[in-house]
Amino acid sequence: TMLVVRKAVQSAVRKNINRSFSASRPHLKERNGLVLGVFEKEGDEGALHLTESAARFDQSVCGKLSELLHIAGPGLKKGKNRIFYGIHQDFPCVAVVGLGKSDSGVCGAENWDAGKENIRHAVSVGCRSLQELEVSHVEVDGCGDPQSAAEGAVLGLFNYDQLKSKKKIKVTTQLHGSSDVDCWKKGVVYGEGQNLARFLMEAPANHITPTAFASTIEEKLAPHAERVTISKRSQAWIEEQQMGAFLSVAKGSEEPPVFLELHYNGSPDSKQPPLLLVGKGITFDSGGISLKPSVSMDAMRADMGGAATVCASIVTAAALNLPVNIIGLAPLCENMPSGKATKPGDVVRAKNGKTIQVDNTDAEGRLILADALCYAHAFHPKAIVNVATLTGAMDVALGSAATGVFTNSDWLWEQLHKASVVTGDRVWRMPLFQHYSKQVTDSQLADLNNIGKYSRSGGACTAAAFLREFVTAPHWAHLDIAGVMSNKDEIPYLRKGMSGRPTRTLVEFAAKLAPQLLRT
Repeated sequence: TMLVVRKAVQSAVRKNINRSFSASRPHLKERNGLVLGVFEKEGDEGALHLTESAARFDQSVCGKLSELLHIAGPGLKKGKNRIFYGIHQDFPCVAVVGLGKSDSGVCGAENWDAGKENIRHAVSVGCRSLQELEVSHVEVDGCGDPQSAAEGAVLGLFNYDQLKSKKKIKVTTQLHGSSDVDCWKKGVVYGEGQNLARFLMEAPANHITPTAFASTIEEKLAPHAERVTISKRSQAWIEEQQMGAFLSVAKGSEEPPVFLELHYNGSPDSKQPPLLLVGKGITFDSGGISLKPSVSMDAMRADMGGAATVCASIVTAAALNLPVNIIGLAPLCENMPSGKATKPGDVVRAKNGKTIQVDNTDAEGRLILADALCYAHAFHPKAIVNVATLTGAMDVALGSAATGVFTNSDWLWEQLHKASVVTGDRVWRMPLFQHYSKQVTDSQLADLNNIGKYSRSGGACTAAAFLREFVTAPHWAHLDIAGVMSNKDEIPYLRKGMSGRPTRTLVEFAAKLAPQLLRT
């Protein structure tokens, strides 16, 4: 008899569940989601402290949210979330996310603002969970820092599926329960800037050729035409400039090279010395005659990560109306093997007249940057920052934790470091010793060799030392981003794929530099 009763009850429950879900299904596409934050309460294991927005929401549902969180069990750990259904008619799905401790701030040991990172992480987790439920519009708790919340939402939801038939649902986001909309909008622009770099890096090399790359950036800068000048320099111009090092890399490919030059005039003082950014733009790197192994060669579609982050940061600076003059230079080409390609042992002449013995055609990034750096000095910039996925040795040294920075300027290092603490996209200073310069200036046939005398030893450092041979400016920094090019699961608010790092750090650096340049 008990068995019959149990089966009857299970059957009734099953019918009710099915009826409940089927009744709401027509509204699935229309429903909104909400992401709310909770902090861990100090000294009370498992207890939670609601953010202001979450507390107001809880009040509007007569404490139902607090009650459900209590019923749900142990405290919500940092970066974890719980989803509750049907507690508010406007928000059928509510994701509550763990923000960690409320007093988290700048951490000297970690070199970032832990509070901001916790918000980015938590909000991204909440937004993705709601996206999986096919919620198309999400309101997000600012969690006391709407800019970081917006960055977490925008970065966390990005997914490159342009070439797939089945796509993830597109989610729109907006700030919930706060009047600080300007900070939210700023975070959205920062996040979208990094996502532009991710898009360019992730797209296949037959879609993002040098010509296509330049056209994409031109299109993105079109809304800011009154403050931006774009020059897409042809091979004939590159030859006129005597950029022999750049041409030596480009000549192996059927795709024509492009030297992309961007001028953003944001400063009220037109004579203000510009910040000059240079980005390595190898849209596909096969290694040339020094051919790479086929395993993971597909990832070399992102070898233009330097150009992508530099150009994306200028697009972002324009969108933010930053009061600073910025010039962006991106030598764009492919590195391919062919009957026309540079051969190991060939000697080429750079724009400044120095000769280079090319003993490894897979050390090509430094060749195209050499000519771009020479050209950069013509603009008498306040500072030159070049960005490049330059060496596998950088990945070995730091992994994906931070971008390696080689600089001749303590002032410039300080500016970059301060910016990275705010964005959480960290940088770490590396040595520019004469020890390394000697290894690239000792060449059998030319002034310089494009690889270090002792082959792999200190590879990231010898590459930086090589670039230094083309710099006379007192404030120059080389950012080697090879280690941060892609993301597996290390940065929790970025999905697996190309990372677009360190775009936000470059933008923050430019934003903080602006008032200093206005004072000088």
